[in-house]
Amino acid sequence: MTITITAFEASPDRGQGLARDMRVRWALEEVGQRYDVRLVSFAAMKQPAHKALHPFGQIPTYEEGGLALFESGAIILHIAQARPGLLPADPDARARAIMWIFAALGTVEPPIIELEQGGYTPADIWHAARVPLLEQRIRTRLADLSAHLGDADWLDGEFSAGDLMMVMVLRRAEGTGLIEEHPNLAAYVARGEARPAYQRAFADQLAVFTSGGQ
Repeated sequence: MTITITAFEASPDRGQGLARDMRVRWALEEVGQRYDVRLVSFAAMKQPAHKALHPFGQIPTYEEGGLALFESGAIILHIAQARPGLLPADPDARARAIMWIFAALGTVEPPIIELEQGGYTPADIWHAARVPLLEQRIRTRLADLSAHLGDADWLDGEFSAGDLMMVMVLRRAEGTGLIEEHPNLAAYVARGEARPAYQRAFADQLAVFTSGGQ
């Protein structure tokens, strides 16, 4: 069955691989699964056809046969469980890899997103006052993550879907200087970006922008 995912027709990140379809593209590349991409405009995202797939009118979505999914974390977990390559065979290691997906989305990402959103909402007069608090929250999370990672290449043994999600979350802090405060985290992100599957996914997303689709 053909897999179809949705992505921005005009992404705010201008092809820098930060939009959440990048997470799904990377996961599919890691497991060697071909897929199609349907580009969606901001107007189309709010229309009934797209909201039937994603009730909140966002991207990405995932369609395979009669299955339709939204939320990048749920999609990546489904891909990882359905195809080899992103979850360990050992049940305990598998559970820990899934745990790191949730840690990336539920613990590390929220303050990073809140800090990032200030650039998109200039009318938020309170954002500047919150920046030091948000940066401290991020620093606390990153310090704990750095301590756990230590000098290991990945979070728990071999590369997994947990690492994929964590690298993508950390990439959202690019430009803040916060990741660079922990050389092992900066190196961790660089290792993720160096993976051939990541490179293919990034090139495909960037091609949408450079071809004029964005």
